[in-house]
Amino acid sequence: MKILIPEKILPGPLERLRAAHDVHYDATLIDRRADLVRIACDADCIIVRNRTQVRDELLDAMTRCKVIGRLGVGLDNIDVAACNARSIIVVPAVGANARSVAEYVVTTALMLMRGAYLASADVAAGKWPNQALKQGREIHGMRLGVAGFGSIGRITGKLAHDMGMRVVAYDSKADRRNRPAWDFNCELVTLERLLEISDVVSIHMPRTPETLGLFDARRIGMMKSDAVLINTARGGIVDEQALADALRRGCLRGAALDVFDNEPLGPASALADAPNLLLTPHIAGVTVDSEIRVCDMVTDKVLELLEQ
Repeated sequence: MKILIPEKILPGPLERLRAAHDVHYDATLIDRRADLVRIACDADCIIVRNRTQVRDELLDAMTRCKVIGRLGVGLDNIDVAACNARSIIVVPAVGANARSVAEYVVTTALMLMRGAYLASADVAAGKWPNQALKQGREIHGMRLGVAGFGSIGRITGKLAHDMGMRVVAYDSKADRRNRPAWDFNCELVTLERLLEISDVVSIHMPRTPETLGLFDARRIGMMKSDAVLINTARGGIVDEQALADALRRGCLRGAALDVFDNEPLGPASALADAPNLLLTPHIAGVTVDSEIRVCDMVTDKVLELLEQ
């Protein structure tokens, strides 16, 4: 069978796929849509990351496709409904990068609450902002609000709990009457309550019509003035202009964004020069360790499904 891979994959999993099937691997295809559509016509499987848009003309072209492997978790670049209608199995790497995201969230919360780590350039330049940096906080005893309590949200909550934080969570799909047996104490609350009482709010929701713009000026305004907001989920869930305005007015202690409406950011981004803001290029779930788990997990499942 033919497997098409238009984005990067690790050498080990690639060789395993090649040993079992005919593999067309070209990581430049992601930037050559017409060639990608043409080559996909006889593919039985396609393995993608988050840039390949598996929809419209590409999905229409893949008349032989049985399996779509997703080297990651989010599925907003794949028309899942159309895949289901065509009996195409979509295989995300659920849980494989959860630890990486959780460590990113807790590390970022520590940095923003302490504040001192943003002073490296000043200290290197001979300045000594000793007094200004004595307002740092410890996260022990603080409350983490996890907005979206799926696999990544739960691992993030567990890691924060192990560091002495109290955890509350909101999830629109959680059944409060039949609470699962989690391995740490966590209270399920409404989103509004979570925003009101949390010292750190971490977002772990998919991008859907319901979550798009969910963290707007009104909801950001519900947060404590010394709270921190972290988004490692998907761009568009946080209103970037509203967040930048809140930071400039001193209505939040700080924020960190790993995902954005437009990636990469344009020169006229509302986030430019906003204070107490950490920005990273969609890499919260990407480490050497998580990459190995993600590629191995998807490769295992693809090989299993193509043998059926």
